[in-house]
Amino acid sequence: MSDSSSPSAPLDPQSATPLYIQLAEIISKQIASGALAPDRPIPSENRLAEEYGVARLTARRATQELRDRGLVITVRGKGSYVTPLDPEQE
Repeated sequence: MSDSSSPSAPLDPQSATPLYIQLAEIISKQIASGALAPDRPIPSENRLAEEYGVARLTARRATQELRDRGLVITVRGKGSYVTPLDPEQE
């Protein structure tokens, strides 16, 4: 299975760290680097599952982890968005 569009930071299924935590870490690094801009959507659960080769539930748990960390907000029926920057943090 050689897929030329494999993600730049693959997940390690052999790691003691759960896949959803690994995925949440990858997305949080993208947010920190500015690759995912504030007030813009993150990829959908289906897209994350497809891109990283995980179950949709794993992608959902990763999104929940990001919500718990305060990095994203989810708008029902629209998707999950990077939390807008706090003016005091700039």
